[in-house]
Amino acid sequence: MRILMLNHNVKGRGTYFRAYHFGRHLVKKGHQITLLTISPHSRCRFREEVDNGVRLVETPDLLWGKARSGWDLWDTLNRILYIDRHSFDLVHAFDSRPAVILPALSYRKRRGGKLVLDWADWWGRGGTSYSRPYGLANHVIAPIETLFEEGFRNKADGATVICSGLHQRLLSMGFPSKNVLRVPQGSNTDLIRPLDKWEARAELGFPANIALVGVLGGVFPGDAQLLGQALEIVRNESPNCRLIAMGNHVYVSAFNSHGDSVIETGYLSYEKMSKYLACCDVLLLPLRNTVANNGRWPAKLNDYLSAGRPVVTCEVGDMTELFTKHKVGLLSKDTPQDFAEKVLILLGNQEMQEELGSNARKLAEGQLAWEFLTERLDNFYARIRETTI
Repeated sequence: MRILMLNHNVKGRGTYFRAYHFGRHLVKKGHQITLLTISPHSRCRFREEVDNGVRLVETPDLLWGKARSGWDLWDTLNRILYIDRHSFDLVHAFDSRPAVILPALSYRKRRGGKLVLDWADWWGRGGTSYSRPYGLANHVIAPIETLFEEGFRNKADGATVICSGLHQRLLSMGFPSKNVLRVPQGSNTDLIRPLDKWEARAELGFPANIALVGVLGGVFPGDAQLLGQALEIVRNESPNCRLIAMGNHVYVSAFNSHGDSVIETGYLSYEKMSKYLACCDVLLLPLRNTVANNGRWPAKLNDYLSAGRPVVTCEVGDMTELFTKHKVGLLSKDTPQDFAEKVLILLGNQEMQEELGSNARKLAEGQLAWEFLTERLDNFYARIRETTI
């Protein structure tokens, strides 16, 4: 099957990874995958390459910075003209911003084929657009975000959703449940593997006699505040505890008062990330009970699970069911006191760390493996091609 995937992110960011990893595993199943994503820099020219069998097409965009995220009408027009010169059996649109949904609908109207629309973030109506630190711009953009987020869902033949919160929201909008597939984020078990903790610490220069907890990538400001306050409590009980803030875009201002107890790594390759994750006794996923957090699947969780380390997170969204069923870590209330208590419990119990970490890797290799999820998606595609709303 010839499948077109449309993504609103710059290559290498956000939902791009969701589309790309589905794409590379669909190629292994014999499909032809073309993925359109925004060029990091180009304003006039397309750039194409093949990566793991996926035909990656970077599209030109006139905007800059964080605005380079699916809103540019020049990019939208270029995509419409580009895909009209090709033929596809199915279009999978990842989220619903103009540079994604308008080319998808234009292609279906002119050339036919089925349309599947993915929903991976609750952007409008109090969601992610209100949770990021962009000030007044959020409140200006949010109504437009809501319009595009909701206005085109019922025009799709099928829908994929990343979590139960978005699943319920879609059904409440009248979308038929038989044409919805709930499919969470997958785990890169081939790129991130469990490593020996003590060997990793020795290689990266961390002493064996300190406690290390870790957080990876971006954190909403409210969640960072929760983590910073919890870290203060943990440090009072365990003064030798250090936090490793891995990757980019962590709001470390919430941790400034902790001085040298926070280690920032900056950008990490997958190889380096595996080693830093392996150094940690416990990995942290702070989540306030907000609309945004109930309407998403935190992608960093999959990297935590792949590393085979126990996780502390909050009773928010799909995390409650997942952690209760699979025993991959401890659940807390979204308060600093309870979050810190769960971290301290794990830091004080090596046997529990090992058991929960082993369960985490098994989950990553099983029900949350990209191969397993892609099999479900492939079957869903086949069903959607045979049905109509």
